[in-house]
Amino acid sequence: MCGRDDDCYLTRDEVKYLFICFGVVAVVVLLAVLLAAFVYLRHVTITVEDASLTRFDLLTSPVTGIAYNLSLTLKVRNPNWAMSMKNVEPFVAAYRFDGQQFDRVQVAATGDKHPAGATRVYHLTSSSQGAFVSLGSAGEQEYTKESKTGTFDVEVALTRKVSYTARYTKCKIEAVCPLKLQLVKPDSTTVVFQKVTCKLQKAEKNC
Repeated sequence: MCGRDDDCYLTRDEVKYLFICFGVVAVVVLLAVLLAAFVYLRHVTITVEDASLTRFDLLTSPVTGIAYNLSLTLKVRNPNWAMSMKNVEPFVAAYRFDGQQFDRVQVAATGDKHPAGATRVYHLTSSSQGAFVSLGSAGEQEYTKESKTGTFDVEVALTRKVSYTARYTKCKIEAVCPLKLQLVKPDSTTVVFQKVTCKLQKAEKNC
């Protein structure tokens, strides 16, 4: 029970002080949210969920080349809950054997958008009757060795340049996915693929 009527109410100065406190707390919380949303950038994660190699032949005439049939399923997650990504350059996958690139395919075009907090899945099916590759004698020897086991070390190098919501800096994303692919022939049984997490290269400043 209040002893006197004026003891039961806050004074005007006290009410003003409370509003100021609430305002300061709201501003601090808002700044913290904006900082978490648009200043601190979280890097994407990329995995190869599935891959299949049904042809991988080394050709030596008229020039050295690799004839191949390769399918990939890539999963790319944008962990930033407030920032979407947009390609400012094409999203590209380069295929390599023994360190040498033998083909290059487009995953997604310039302008393609990746929503905030979303996971995108890309299915790639690529083939060539003889993509040129400069393997050299060491590379040809490596191919001969791996062809005896029927399992080939194929590296997928991914590159894309993106812009993020409310950020001026354009960021280049590079990742390498080392794959061990067993050659699947028409009469072969199904080969189980173990998911591979791609390694991101060191990001540029402010990315």
